[in-house]
Amino acid sequence: GLAAGMACAGFSVYGIAGGSAGNDFALLNFIVAASAAGFLVCNFHPARAFMGDAGSVPLGLLAGGIGVVGWQAAAWPAWFPVLVFSPFIVDATVTLLRRARRRERVWHAHRDHYYQRLVRLGWGHRRTAVAEYAVMLAAGGSALGLLRVAEPYQWLGLAAWAALYAVLAWRIDGAWAARA
Repeated sequence: GLAAGMACAGFSVYGIAGGSAGNDFALLNFIVAASAAGFLVCNFHPARAFMGDAGSVPLGLLAGGIGVVGWQAAAWPAWFPVLVFSPFIVDATVTLLRRARRRERVWHAHRDHYYQRLVRLGWGHRRTAVAEYAVMLAAGGSALGLLRVAEPYQWLGLAAWAALYAVLAWRIDGAWAARA
């Protein structure tokens, strides 16, 4: 239920921001969020239906595409969609860079994402998903809040999120190293 729950949160935030900016595509975002929520009913642990890459990749492309559309339509600044979907972006980027540094084939299946490590560290699927939803909602909520402050404070907020992700990664990496 990770991608569906996070899509529900992220596209809802897009919808709120788009609606606040008076943009017509706010409804599209709420439709995607509602669709993800409907799927989540069957996808939350223990899942009865699975999204897989066939669903999560198009959701990611849609998040990126709508993020650019919102920026081009002046509904939000360029950093906004990055912060809204930062839990996915940070996890995927760090994981792929780490695997590339180790000269692994980054296109092959693996279990190195932070959320996968949390499950393997004993958090379980449900607790990991709820924790990821909380981070997603916090990132989205703070992105909405940062839209209402002056630009220097926006950059300060983004720096705070970068620091938070560095601490979270450090903690998970430490727990992962200690388990061996």
